[in-house]
Amino acid sequence: MQKIVTLAAASALLVLSTAAGHAGTLDNVKSAGVVKCGISGSVPGFSAPDDKGAMQGIDADICYAVAAAIFGDKSKVKFIALTAKERFTALSSGEIDILPRNTTHTLHRDAALGIDFTYYNYIDGQGFMVKNSLGVKSAKELDGAKICIQAGTTTELNLADYFRTNGMKYTPVGYDTSAQTREGFDGGSCDVLTSDKSQLAALRTELKDPSSASILPETVSKEPLGPVVRQGDDQWGDIVRWTLYALINAEELGIDTTNIDELKKSSTNPGIKRIVGTEGTMGKDLGLGADWAYNAIKAVGNYGEMYKKHIEPLGLARAGSVNDLWTRGGILYAPPIR
Repeated sequence: MQKIVTLAAASALLVLSTAAGHAGTLDNVKSAGVVKCGISGSVPGFSAPDDKGAMQGIDADICYAVAAAIFGDKSKVKFIALTAKERFTALSSGEIDILPRNTTHTLHRDAALGIDFTYYNYIDGQGFMVKNSLGVKSAKELDGAKICIQAGTTTELNLADYFRTNGMKYTPVGYDTSAQTREGFDGGSCDVLTSDKSQLAALRTELKDPSSASILPETVSKEPLGPVVRQGDDQWGDIVRWTLYALINAEELGIDTTNIDELKKSSTNPGIKRIVGTEGTMGKDLGLGADWAYNAIKAVGNYGEMYKKHIEPLGLARAGSVNDLWTRGGILYAPPIR
């Protein structure tokens, strides 16, 4: 009996020590003075530098918002560009603190890679982009096509599943980055480019002649995209998760960058007061200051502002889409801050 108790105690200590090894991300971030953020760095609308070299996009904004929530300063971010193959290793090794890099939530990734998905900043689906000269109007007409694809992504398995299900054949042409897939497609190495539809829209804007290609109507997968953290540090996961929730709740409550200062001074709405930090212990509960959400919203705007700035220019309307608020027929829904 003593041996069994000893083994059980040893197992418990191992679990605790493993968890402790991954804990303390907030302290590490504060010590470093920056949030280390893993991004693609080459996908317009999600993460790409503007003409002044500043990183822009809905993924980049998650990093800015988390930095603002912690430091009160959105500039306290170090962006690290990663390929799809590199991203999970970079997160698990501690090279980055958060991975908002247009990453799809799947069972295997969630259960087997030592990572945790927080929530979704864009809900997508895989599609196909073809050159108009092919005269193709449906994905069902792609039998025998050469298809450019980014290696190390969910698109590889989705592509294989779709073609096998429909009794079609294809030749994959693999690349390490999304920019390379676009260059291969533009240069004639393939007939078709497959990726998340939002990424196809972004890549089409960078073609030599954007009007030369079209995105086919079929959506062949579910691609819920959102920031990822390491397993074993619940506090850090909560900070990232609730920062994103705050941006969504802000839109629902009518809080934006143009009125947040006035609302902080004068609003009597309890929900607004809790978000801007004039009521409740929300910040303290997360290990942050009372104005954590106020700073995040002030830095990047509410979710709707981010979408309008970064995603709508790609030609992806929000109204009527799954990425609209639940109050308007979408499925974007954040738990209440209370």
